[in-house]
Amino acid sequence: MSVAAATNEIATVAPFAYDQLISFGLYCAIAVGLIGFLMLLARYLGQRTVTEEKNAPYESAVDPTGDARLSGPVPFYLVAIFFIIFDLEAVFIVSWAVAYDLLGWSGFWQISFFIVNLFLGLVYLWKMGALDWGVPSSRRRGRS
Repeated sequence: MSVAAATNEIATVAPFAYDQLISFGLYCAIAVGLIGFLMLLARYLGQRTVTEEKNAPYESAVDPTGDARLSGPVPFYLVAIFFIIFDLEAVFIVSWAVAYDLLGWSGFWQISFFIVNLFLGLVYLWKMGALDWGVPSSRRRGRS
């Protein structure tokens, strides 16, 4: 294959569509402008009455009692958040696995970089003690 034929083939494969980029930018600008306009319109046309009843906390028609602090263990919520974050990796890895033959080596290196970053995040959480449920080991050593 000659150099001219290869250059012509590359030029016809993926021309960059500026008209699509301009239409997308125009769409985003109109959407942001419309949202801003409606928010300003609601701000200046809406009623602003402040009463004691409006400022009272409301939870399903039940008057709140007690403290608003969490009564459960905080590590439970941390582990739940970590699970959600690390569970999302499965979506990306499975989607890569479905199309691995189409992505080639570029896709392989991208998913490898993603997995390494997730592993480093897990190691960081482990070293910081975010996954420890019990008494920290430094406190246990001090009591002995």
